[in-house]
Amino acid sequence: MVDEPVQRRLAAILAADIVGFSSLMERDEEGTYARVGRLRRELIEPRLSEHQGRLIKTTGDGFLAEFASPIAALRCAIAIQGDLGNDPGPLRMRIGLNLGDVIVEESGDVYGEGVNVAARLEALCDPGGILISGKIHSEVDGKVEAAFEDRGEQQVKNISRPVRIYAVSSAGVTKTSAATASSSEAKKPLQLPDKPSIAVLPFQNMSGDPDQEYFADGMVEDIITALSRFKSLFVIARNSSFTYKGKAVDIKQVGRDLGVRYVLEGSVRKSGSRVRITGQLIEAATDRHLWADKFDGALEDVFDLQDQVTSSVIGLIAPKLEQAEIERARQKPTESLDSYDFFLRGIALTNKRKLAEAREFFSKAYQQDPEYGPAYAMAATTLMFEQGLSGVPLTAEKRAEAIRLAHLASRVAGDDAFTLARSGHVLTYLGGEYERGAAMVEQAVALNPNLAIAWYSRGWVTMMCGEAERAIESFDRMIRLSPLDPLRVGAWNGSSFAFFCLGRYEDGCVSASKSIQVTADAHTLAAYIVNAIGAGRAAEAQAAAARLLKSQPDFRATHAEEAFPTRSPDMRNQIIAALREAGLPG
Repeated sequence: MVDEPVQRRLAAILAADIVGFSSLMERDEEGTYARVGRLRRELIEPRLSEHQGRLIKTTGDGFLAEFASPIAALRCAIAIQGDLGNDPGPLRMRIGLNLGDVIVEESGDVYGEGVNVAARLEALCDPGGILISGKIHSEVDGKVEAAFEDRGEQQVKNISRPVRIYAVSSAGVTKTSAATASSSEAKKPLQLPDKPSIAVLPFQNMSGDPDQEYFADGMVEDIITALSRFKSLFVIARNSSFTYKGKAVDIKQVGRDLGVRYVLEGSVRKSGSRVRITGQLIEAATDRHLWADKFDGALEDVFDLQDQVTSSVIGLIAPKLEQAEIERARQKPTESLDSYDFFLRGIALTNKRKLAEAREFFSKAYQQDPEYGPAYAMAATTLMFEQGLSGVPLTAEKRAEAIRLAHLASRVAGDDAFTLARSGHVLTYLGGEYERGAAMVEQAVALNPNLAIAWYSRGWVTMMCGEAERAIESFDRMIRLSPLDPLRVGAWNGSSFAFFCLGRYEDGCVSASKSIQVTADAHTLAAYIVNAIGAGRAAEAQAAAARLLKSQPDFRATHAEEAFPTRSPDMRNQIIAALREAGLPG
């Protein structure tokens, strides 16, 4: 009798499992069993059918599927994670995708390295995420609306050759299991606040000189700052508005994405000693133009021009504001145009993480105007960022300089919420001045409750002071004010440390995972590591620790004393112990 030849074919394999299935079953066996059944019937099977996938088999906590097309496989994975991201329920999944040769049994089951690699990727995946092999990536790159983070070649269990791995994020679907990342927010319109709400989009630079982008950006930032001082308004922060920079936008979609009733857009033309600002206010839901105007003037009158734009908008959407509040919006941190110009250049470089160059411009700004509080505060902040991003403590000289600059900022801050928030954050983080820092950030949010950065700094300061619940509330408020803000990564990160302090390790893993999907620096990885150790996920913590050391070889667990400071010695010791348990040296 001659054996029949083995049937082989090239296939895209999708392997998925439910995060924390055993714990869910232990807590609520019958409820979890019912939810998993509904998940398969109402989500998995319809999505597989929609994308021409074949369900190979199911297990208690996952499933295996086959696709003829890698593109169809990835689109199906993105759709599944997107559906789960919009579902407030407890079920989250990890998904791995691989393209390879498989052996097909008569029963329809499949075996081989193509399947094994997909399973290994699923095991390495962040909760709510998607990992794909290099083979899948080469077939789908540029053909699917998604972004890919190259995580390099990694050795995976029982596979002899290293596997090139990419993490997937896509526009319009949830990046991680965690729930409320901006992608899922984009699908579901945010509820409008109970007071007038506005987003100011980046103004178009009409000067014909790309180097003047910073000037147009700075004009918008000052208009946002002026508007945000009005407690009767809900104003979206600059960093969220600026995610639309350089893009053709649908005003109705902007209103849905950011949860606002009104959108202000315009342009700036700077020519010689003259400036022209144009602006138009649009009702987002109807795309109806409520107001449009232009303002011309000499460059030295630029602040008066900004005041005209701001006052016109206020007059339309909040006519009952008191005159005193309108006068408050006209206050500027400096009347020196040169100093202002230097400051704007520094902000632009800080956003690009060119911290040393940014610090030089902030230095020029406060040297030109010794009363310019925001410049001192931002110079100190760049030093704080150096330590925060690397996890490696600053030198004694740099630490002393940051504290000196923050003290100078606080002396001239007056009632400028931005300066108070930034310098209070630095004094707490680098100076250990917990009471003073806490008082400054509380004053900042009281002065300007619409200022996202004030809530961000309050979140970190209250977390360092041991008030974890208030920290989480502050970070949530910051993200609502600026839902597309790049700083939301820091807010998720701060929340993850606060969850660790509360012993809510699974929530901490979820929050840190969202940060890692955007940027895997020492801070975000360390936040995930400590929570993973607390949650009993030793293997995941060790993998994250190896990734941290690869990017920051000088990192040591004891750096947590300065890089992740808290007022409580016990909490600092717990963080260090968790980092060591994950395999980090020191």
